[in-house]
Amino acid sequence: MKFLEVLVEGTSDHPTVRVILEKRFRLIENLHFRIHPHQGRGNLSKNPHQEPDPKHRGLLDLLPAKLKAYGSFSKDRCVVVLVDADDTPCQKLKAELIELHRKLKFRPSCALFRIAVEETESWFVADPDAVKKAYPKAKISDLARVQPDSIVGAWELLAKAIGRKAENCSRADKTEWANKIAPHLDLDNPKSPSLKAFLSGINKLLLESQTNSDT
Repeated sequence: MKFLEVLVEGTSDHPTVRVILEKRFRLIENLHFRIHPHQGRGNLSKNPHQEPDPKHRGLLDLLPAKLKAYGSFSKDRCVVVLVDADDTPCQKLKAELIELHRKLKFRPSCALFRIAVEETESWFVADPDAVKKAYPKAKISDLARVQPDSIVGAWELLAKAIGRKAENCSRADKTEWANKIAPHLDLDNPKSPSLKAFLSGINKLLLESQTNSDT
């Protein structure tokens, strides 16, 4: 089985990804995967070969350097990059990530790039039942009217449904939401297309790993 090194934007993404890998794929943290939070999304450098600016610690800021460092990995280890689309078109961002990987002389042989459209909170907005199970008093009527993965300001909309004022929310609030809502996500029939794509990508990696170990 491949060991997954999962790169995410921040600490609030960690609970969601952990629950998905444990619940849907029966993986164990630190045995089958490790999650690496960063200080936000950041931006891709125009020159992936230059050293990263130490003042910028976002996922995309550090991604070229990290991919090069992971170039020494064996084929039994795979880098999984999960990044928010924000307002960047999903296909454009994914193409840029794939092209970055292709350009690097030293790079991991196994890399999976997936986009959360618009952000991981969009996965919660697309599953109002999960929100209601986590927060029984939540007003989910507005969530139910949103087309999954729409660019609507997902975390602000989620905060409102839970009864919080977005301007008063912090990273700790987002982490709390993830810890409470993620265990209730429908991972067999996900409503969010980007969550479905993340699940199918991980599933494909694990199936390929299983096939290779059987040959």
